[in-house]
Amino acid sequence: MKISINDLKNERQWRSSTGYDQKRFCKLLVLFDQTYLKLFGKTLPQRQADGPSKAAITSTEDLLFFTLFSLTSGLTYDLLGLVTGMDGPTAKRNQDLGITILKSMLSEHKFAPARSFSSVDEFEKHFHQYDTLIIDATEQPIQRPLDEYDQKANYSGKKKDIP
Repeated sequence: MKISINDLKNERQWRSSTGYDQKRFCKLLVLFDQTYLKLFGKTLPQRQADGPSKAAITSTEDLLFFTLFSLTSGLTYDLLGLVTGMDGPTAKRNQDLGITILKSMLSEHKFAPARSFSSVDEFEKHFHQYDTLIIDATEQPIQRPLDEYDQKANYSGKKKDIP
């Protein structure tokens, strides 16, 4: 990879490129390594040894750094690839892989919020300690009414669906 952890010289650079200081990054890396091994049954270098070509990311440390850098920087995949020495589609695949591992790790260690519930009982059990629950549903899309009068009542004139 063109940019690497070795390029980070101080805590400010660590925080601006990954969102974490070096100490927290290292703690996160331990959990990231464990989750990678649990998901794939092999380390990253072992999996890459089975592959046909040389990879731009050669360790879970690089993968975690790349993933956090990509999320923090907000670059397009083509620019992200340029900065890190890969093409745009490879940058996208590597980011997706890193995000998958992060999501799994955060869920497994109960750091991620619950995103779905299989039943009303499960939902109520999860939120039982709260007296009030506020749900923001004001931005929910609706089916466009056929009647012209109803269409005007539901049309703001401002918001458009962005694909």
